[in-house]
Amino acid sequence: MARSTARKRALNTLYEADEKSQNILSLLDERLKEPGAQTPLPDYAVDIIRGVGERRNRIDKTLNRYSTGWKVGRMAVIDRNILRIAVWEILLNDEVPDKVAIDEAIALSKTYSDDEAITFIHGLLSAIVSDKDACLAKFNGESGESDESSEAGESQESQESQEND
Repeated sequence: MARSTARKRALNTLYEADEKSQNILSLLDERLKEPGAQTPLPDYAVDIIRGVGERRNRIDKTLNRYSTGWKVGRMAVIDRNILRIAVWEILLNDEVPDKVAIDEAIALSKTYSDDEAITFIHGLLSAIVSDKDACLAKFNGESGESDESSEAGESQESQESQEND
């Protein structure tokens, strides 16, 4: 199965977990045990979902650091999950060239987002790529605590941030 299709399937799962405020890894486990009417998730989709799920907190911190004006909690659910996939590919998957990760994120945003989101996503990912070495150093130097265990606290912080804006 093509990686583009795997990215779409990963995006669907990440979106569902985000909308339901469900733990990404527990939803992935459910999908792997009982795919239901859908075809089983492709291996690359599983890699993306697991990678994002295990490092969501650090990925979101990276997005917040490079985003101007919009923190992750204020972004549209679809847009932040497109960005999470792309940041995982850029920073943590050496098999995918940075340009391909950006192009694929833009392709997803053309399908699921509006024109403003496309420009925002492109600019944000380009900023991360242009500062990749420093970004990686910061990313790898951040707390080793499990990102999934801090999801509840992050969700509350995002909600409080939205209320204060």
